[in-house]
Amino acid sequence: MINVIGVAVRPGAVDNRPKMPELQLKQFHGGTRQPEAYIHQIQAAFATSYSAVVPHRRLLSSFFSVSSATEFVVVRQAEISIMAKPKYANKRGFNRPRKNEIVKKINKRDRRNHGDDVTILDSPSSPSDSATSSEERLNVASEDEQEEVAVYKEPTMYDNLLKTLGSTSESMADAYKRRQRAEEGKSDTDEDEQNDLESLSASEEDEDVSENESESGDLDPNDLEGASLAAIEEHNDDIDDDDDNDDDVDEEIKGYGHSVAKESESSSSFSAHLDYKLLKEEVENLSTKKGKYKWGVDSANCKWVATKELHLEDSYPASPYGLNMKLYDHWLNNYKASGGHELHSSRQRSFFSLCNSYQDILHHNKKPFYLKGREEDSSIMDAYLLHSLNHIFKTRDLVTKNDKTLAKHKESKGEEVLNSENFLDQGFTRPKVLILLPMASIAFRVINRLIQLTPEGHKVNVDHIGRFSGEFGSGRSDDQEDEDGISKPWRKSKPLDFQALFGGNNNDHFMIGIKYTKKTIKLYSDFYTSDIIVASPLGLITKIGEAEAEKEKDVDYLSSIEVLIIDHADIIAMQNWSHVNTVVEQLNHIPSKQHATDIMRIRPWYLDGQARFYRQTIILGSHVNPDINTVFNNHCLNYEGRVKLLHEHRGVLPKVLLQVRQIYERIDTESIVDADDARLDYFKKKVFPKIKDSVQGGIMLFISSYFEFVRVRNFLKSQDASMCLLGEYTKQSDISRSRVWFFQGKKKIMLYTERAHFYHRYKIRGIQNLIIYSLPERKEFYPEIVNMLEGSHSMNCTVLFSRFDLLRLERIVGTGPAKRMVTSDKRIFTFC
Repeated sequence: MINVIGVAVRPGAVDNRPKMPELQLKQFHGGTRQPEAYIHQIQAAFATSYSAVVPHRRLLSSFFSVSSATEFVVVRQAEISIMAKPKYANKRGFNRPRKNEIVKKINKRDRRNHGDDVTILDSPSSPSDSATSSEERLNVASEDEQEEVAVYKEPTMYDNLLKTLGSTSESMADAYKRRQRAEEGKSDTDEDEQNDLESLSASEEDEDVSENESESGDLDPNDLEGASLAAIEEHNDDIDDDDDNDDDVDEEIKGYGHSVAKESESSSSFSAHLDYKLLKEEVENLSTKKGKYKWGVDSANCKWVATKELHLEDSYPASPYGLNMKLYDHWLNNYKASGGHELHSSRQRSFFSLCNSYQDILHHNKKPFYLKGREEDSSIMDAYLLHSLNHIFKTRDLVTKNDKTLAKHKESKGEEVLNSENFLDQGFTRPKVLILLPMASIAFRVINRLIQLTPEGHKVNVDHIGRFSGEFGSGRSDDQEDEDGISKPWRKSKPLDFQALFGGNNNDHFMIGIKYTKKTIKLYSDFYTSDIIVASPLGLITKIGEAEAEKEKDVDYLSSIEVLIIDHADIIAMQNWSHVNTVVEQLNHIPSKQHATDIMRIRPWYLDGQARFYRQTIILGSHVNPDINTVFNNHCLNYEGRVKLLHEHRGVLPKVLLQVRQIYERIDTESIVDADDARLDYFKKKVFPKIKDSVQGGIMLFISSYFEFVRVRNFLKSQDASMCLLGEYTKQSDISRSRVWFFQGKKKIMLYTERAHFYHRYKIRGIQNLIIYSLPERKEFYPEIVNMLEGSHSMNCTVLFSRFDLLRLERIVGTGPAKRMVTSDKRIFTFC
């Protein structure tokens, strides 16, 4: 029977030693399977015949997770009776070495290490040995096992790990040597002799490999020497005691004047969030995506509801509010310089406290900067940027402090440090914050503010700032551009909000890494060395597609994202929200390669595949829709809980300046799956017959989604209706022609989509009758469209809705009326 205690990885190594009976080596292709699956497979493969045991799961998982190795080598702690059986020995061509053979080998090593010219080779097992009876062999083997323990002890998995890492790290090598001397009861004066023995052992291994090149991947039988069941049990007990010794190690290191792996604020939300260990029951509950909003806190004109207890103001009632001290001082100075007076009661401080709780946040009533909400938008932006900087700085401070402690105590505390969980402070890769933004002009505004909020000592130099301004700014001269990169005199004929939003760089395909060093902010840093990644969903989707198409590329820099911020989600919804779904699904996966990762310092929950339960997601926008809700409910699984805003809408009907008779007709349907078909059927049977028989033209159909646009277009074509199209994919020449034909009455019906209005904000002339096939997502578009009836003789507007349009409906008519309209026995409602 063979007892297996673990699997060690040798990157790129070729093992030519004889295979154990029925042993199948596994190959790991990073990122294709979860590490737990490999552990279970290895356990099952060995347990079938050899009762394999794989205790230290964290170290084992770290190899499977991040190593680029292509071969696994089994590290055996002991062999039992199977190797003593004569049939097995004859079959494999070797016998178990006896005590005198081991002594002989040691004598050979001594002579070789002292410079002898004669090379003594191990003689093969003689036939007489093979003819020994089974009973006699078993007795001899039993005696040998007891005696060999005093002469030779097989290295444990931990010893092999230290030895492997020691080739590239002096501190690891020293720790390995001290561990070996301590276990063998040797003093420091025996170091030279031990080094000689180790070097000889290594040279003999190389000779064995070269002699057996044809048997790649086999295992050396000599590795089975000198082990016992007692040694295995002792090793398992040592591993089980690792966690118990962590506190003692921490206290000893603190005695040197260092607070290892702990911040000066031991109770900070940063430490509390990342150091928390999830229970198995908690993981199972989080995986079910269940969570009821039981807690509520009233705020100004709204209410925050949460799945766990929520404290908006009580977490840090006094300065620095959980911030890095330098960051807080700089924030306070900036706040006072901008005219602020009471930071404690400010909107910035309030929302920062919410972010600093590390709960998932959905804020869908943020007044954006382009809709006269610059102050509110800037306050919330400052809060999440301060939270991001605070997370980055505390992460770096923690890693730096641990690096210094490891360097200082590598002689006296090497082994204790390696066994301590206090030094688990890293993820698979460096990037910790991902900010998704819809346009380069908004990214220009956010990154400039990020630089402004950075303390002076950290931004002595800002690399590539000129390149950044050229690529993300509007490209116009400074006197034609405001501080956010928005062109001042651009298209004055358009509404002010359109000018503010589209007056800068409208590029929606970008991605930039930002790295913080001691005194420098490096823009355009490599993604694997960046602290923050700012990107558009389309830019990231392109990288993900390239990684899927080309094997040498990957997106492993998304594996360790701990804070995800999606700002201006409402604008992204106008672009393509499905890109956000794809990006979020790619986060926190096990990486496919090792990217300069110190596997001994990876946090356990990364190795357990639980990083998504620790990731904080903050979604910000001016409104919410079912797609945004789906991402928040299904992909935001933070163990700290979810928080979202409930807001009572007043509606935008007062902004309709004309005396228009607005008739709302409800479409009754039982299922959301049937809602689109029911809407089209209602249009065919109730609405289209009226406009088909009408002599009057000037009928505009406003449609929210492109999917509905296509279905209505196809139906009108089948009816040979006189129509023209104005959609988001219509060519500019066709748009101009359609607008002229519709105004002149040459075309009776115009189909107009919400996305076309969002990107162009056309003012359509010649409308006599307005039919809103589906309500717009953006509430400000409703009065704009209805006010286009100016000059109409009928002043009629027909709106189709169902109970599944409640979110859109309440933004337009108000929360109270919307709820009555979807539950009332009546189907038709009129507003004048």
